Amino acid sequence: MSDGEPRADAGIPPEHLAALSHELRTPLGGVLGMADLLEATGLTAEQRSYVEALRESGAHLLGLVNDVLDYARLGGAHVALEPTTVDIEELLRSVCELMSPRAHEKGLEIAWAAQAGLTSIIADEGRLRQILLNFAGNAVKFAAKGGVLLRAEARAGGVVRLAVLDTGPGVPSDARERIFEPFQRLDRTTDAEGGGAGLGLAIVRRIAEAMGGRVGIDSREGQGATFWVEIQSSLRPRRPRPGPLKGRAAAVASPSPIVREAAALQVEASGGRAMRVESLKEALDLTDDNGVILADHAEAAPSLLRGARNRRIVVMLRPEERRVIGDYRRRGFGGYLIKPLRRASLVLRLLAAEAGAAAVQIPEDERIDPERNKGSSSHACGARILLAEDNPINAMLARTLLQREGCEVDHVVDGAAVIAAASKRSYDLVLMDVRMPGVDGMEATRRLRAAGVSTPIVALTADAFDDDRQACLSAGMDDFLVKPLSADALRAALVRWTDPVSPPAAENETLTG
Repeated sequence: MSDGEPRADAGIPPEHLAALSHELRTPLGGVLGMADLLEATGLTAEQRSYVEALRESGAHLLGLVNDVLDYARLGGAHVALEPTTVDIEELLRSVCELMSPRAHEKGLEIAWAAQAGLTSIIADEGRLRQILLNFAGNAVKFAAKGGVLLRAEARAGGVVRLAVLDTGPGVPSDARERIFEPFQRLDRTTDAEGGGAGLGLAIVRRIAEAMGGRVGIDSREGQGATFWVEIQSSLRPRRPRPGPLKGRAAAVASPSPIVREAAALQVEASGGRAMRVESLKEALDLTDDNGVILADHAEAAPSLLRGARNRRIVVMLRPEERRVIGDYRRRGFGGYLIKPLRRASLVLRLLAAEAGAAAVQIPEDERIDPERNKGSSSHACGARILLAEDNPINAMLARTLLQREGCEVDHVVDGAAVIAAASKRSYDLVLMDVRMPGVDGMEATRRLRAAGVSTPIVALTADAFDDDRQACLSAGMDDFLVKPLSADALRAALVRWTDPVSPPAAENETLTG
């Protein structure tokens, strides 16, 4: 934004923006939620196409609302930051895995890699995640083939660069500065997702500047683009230590340069040496019977598989390709890895394959476990849920989704009723709408905690900003669900808070060294 340009949100108090967020997102959440419920009923093909169009349009409108509200919220003179210690690999991994279903649905590869020795920095993790999600979302949206690579590397002077490379159409040289201005966008939409308001990259630059950093783009039109953000690191990257793969080598075979480069970089970040080739045949020719190969399932033709029997090969698969894992095991292969790859899993699989121990018990990747992926309804079957929601449409949606999971649901419409219900009956979980008449969700939570009620409380809110999440947690809530409520998000919360065998903390697969 130029110095002379007035801010569109000048003078709008934060509480008014919060009210706007609630009032706009709540009915939109009802529309999208009802579309999901309708799709699960018996529909003709024509009706199903109408529902899909309705959901796509609603999702697009919700994205525009989010961008406008976020831009308005960031438009003031000060952007509140909450610096914490950020695990760089965990940040890249989580963003990459979040975007992978959309990428794989389009036939794209998506992967990540961090420079060896770059472990953690002091920064606002939520804001960095917002930047990377914006970059990666655009990359997936505009790339018609190829893929997306998320990278992190240290630069001189304690600067860390986070970048997202894509194989999309690229950005013309005369637009590379303009696209970071508000309400500016390129007309390069290639799919049904539609364009935006041109605010996403303006928000990204505003956040980066507030963090004392900068953003930019490297691109050649027609040859993809790399969007990057650079920030000053409060923790200088440490010197690489000998990694668990020191002295070991692996051939990486994939027709995708994205998969090939990410896997090789992860091998190298773990202290090993990687040989990059496009085909399994090249890898087989390059290595002897004791050599370890990372082979993409996309390249593993039946004829090659027959010739590769009992070789030390770890196969890289997408989650939806899990059906072939049993076949690879029967053929004596050295294991599998799920894309996007995780470095900790990669190290374990390569070491096991090198030892010739295909049968070594390595934990299964939860991304191939259908029951865990969908959070089998048996996890929450019979759970007693107290639902506090004053909007009748959103209450209908939440109740329906909960009942589909086998839950017993009591519904109330305000905070006073929540307190009364919780004093009379024991619940496994409280789903608490934040904005309700009379006693709101925040105050109701504080009173419950003061009374010694320890039941897990999960916020239901249309206020999607990070400080809203922090406010809920500070009030005593345990988790946070943003409307429109999705079946997957609700199911995950049920597994987290009502399944006695699942720890409440999310999995965090890290690897030292």
